[in-house]
Amino acid sequence: MVASLGRRVATVNFLAPLLDAPENAYVLRNERTGVILATAIEPAFDSRRRRKGLLGRTGLDPDAAMILAPCGTVHTFFMQFAIDVVFVRRDGTIVKICPDLKPWRTAFAWGALAAIEFSAGGAARRDVERGDSLVIEPPTPHGPGTAG
Repeated sequence: MVASLGRRVATVNFLAPLLDAPENAYVLRNERTGVILATAIEPAFDSRRRRKGLLGRTGLDPDAAMILAPCGTVHTFFMQFAIDVVFVRRDGTIVKICPDLKPWRTAFAWGALAAIEFSAGGAARRDVERGDSLVIEPPTPHGPGTAG
């Protein structure tokens, strides 16, 4: 599955770093604001990881994000906490934001390649807006923005 995902996004910069060198450390940054949205990225690119998602956890670290791809629909069935979900296109452009998605709910976005899950309130705290472009890049020692 990861190989097919890689072929489908070969010309796109958004997921390419995670697909090309998944063992490296990366951050998720909003290009509009320069703010780092996550300093810990958990990829869920295969069927098993997407199915498991955040199930069995009691929370998500405020500096972390789980990226599910390919994914245009998520659910919070059996989850113990609310999350923010940001849906993005292949190029990393945000097409939809679903804040404070409580347990036993669903969310979807047409045309989304990936769903990015944050702790509840994380999108608002970081001034994330529809139309923003997100990038995955190596961390810099003194880069702009923070993950808080």
